[in-house]
Amino acid sequence: MPPNPAISYRHVTKSFGPPKAVDDVSLDIDEGEFLAIVGESGSGKPTLLRLANRLIEVDGGTIMVEGEDVRNADPVALRRCIGYVFQSGGLFPHLSVADNIGITPKLLGEPAAAIATRVDELLELVQLDRTAHRDRLPQALSGGQRQRVGVARALAARPRIVLMDEPFGALDPLTRDALGDDYRTLHRKLGLTTVMITHDMTEAILLADRIAVMRSGKLLAQGTPAELSNSSDAYVLELLRTPRRQVERLSTLLPTSGAA
Repeated sequence: MPPNPAISYRHVTKSFGPPKAVDDVSLDIDEGEFLAIVGESGSGKPTLLRLANRLIEVDGGTIMVEGEDVRNADPVALRRCIGYVFQSGGLFPHLSVADNIGITPKLLGEPAAAIATRVDELLELVQLDRTAHRDRLPQALSGGQRQRVGVARALAARPRIVLMDEPFGALDPLTRDALGDDYRTLHRKLGLTTVMITHDMTEAILLADRIAVMRSGKLLAQGTPAELSNSSDAYVLELLRTPRRQVERLSTLLPTSGAA
């Protein structure tokens, strides 16, 4: 018998008023998978993500996390065992880097010495020098550094699942590319299940194992990039045409490597 998915949505519906933000969505995310959810603004992407850890409550349908109906879980305990990375890092401005990273283990009652050790481990994991960054406030960090701290904080309680809401969207292209690659390496190294929202189909193709496409609250398609290429949905095919057009334009504008 196959194992339960890490996250399972079954006929999930959520409304904040007409139209529905999430409309009868069914989707499984397997353990160890990296899933990207893409779609235009207003498609329901953040709502779908936040329903999984009960930041907002479902109106209809069922969401299972590691085999348990989230409605039966204590919402605070649920959020503490699922990592969450916000678009802007979401760091507490009055807390140091170390205190931001250590806040969830502290709330879980871990001893101070263990938290200090864990903070140092995570700073190394996200490639930040602990001597230079441990005692800084978020305002003293660059955007990329803040996001690295945000990732470290999300991993502090050793979650098996990480939810990411446009985690790299506000960064400059070089930082975004480097941080995306670094997170993908962490995802594999730690055996995480990751669900990432992005509006960038190129980013989704490069980072994710599988992509779910949403529009107007509905799940239009899901699959690998190759599987999505066989979709009959015009919107899905249009999303895939964008990175292809970019590749074609770059090939025309940039000289080939090694050219004189």
